[in-house]
Amino acid sequence: MNRRLLAYFLLDTSGSMRGEGIAALNNGFNGLISMLRQDPQAMDSLHISAITFDRDVKNIIPLVDLASYHPIEITCPESGPTHTGQALEMLHDVVNRELIKGSMDRKGDWKPLLFIFTDGKPSDIQKYRQMLPKIKALDFGAIVACAAGPKAEESFLLELTDHVVKLDATDPSTLATFFQWVSSSIEMGSKSQGTGESMTLPPPPTELNIVV
Repeated sequence: MNRRLLAYFLLDTSGSMRGEGIAALNNGFNGLISMLRQDPQAMDSLHISAITFDRDVKNIIPLVDLASYHPIEITCPESGPTHTGQALEMLHDVVNRELIKGSMDRKGDWKPLLFIFTDGKPSDIQKYRQMLPKIKALDFGAIVACAAGPKAEESFLLELTDHVVKLDATDPSTLATFFQWVSSSIEMGSKSQGTGESMTLPPPPTELNIVV
């Protein structure tokens, strides 16, 4: 059995993403899949899963290998809260269930990757903060968070990870740039995994502001 590289995506689909934002998210995510499919190593080991969060939290793409993935349309409601904490809770459950841990007689999966995209802040701050230590304990190879648009609050994301990028807008070209960078991050991840080195992220393009 091949060692798998699992990449989890938490995607904000709250009402503020309606219109151009959700269209750009669909384009960006599908573009990401197309780019990754050109990488033989990703085709060999990468499995993806996506959880969307608004007032409801759904595992819209249950874990699937890259070759078997069929594009789906990501949608969002007209309005409502952003349940980021609940999304982390679902993530915690699925990773615990899906990640194969190594043992004496077999190598487990590589360290999983997590990408979080939001244009706001958690509505369920208490639950969000309760979940932070549990998510950190899962030992992801990298957690990359993206705060997109003028209302995104990166301070909450910085509580979870040092890798936070800020996008000024949620238009198609900005999101496409972000997802291209995610694609190269995953490709670097799948190449560094075998060397036992920890994952380094590629330098982001100029449209992405790294929040330090």
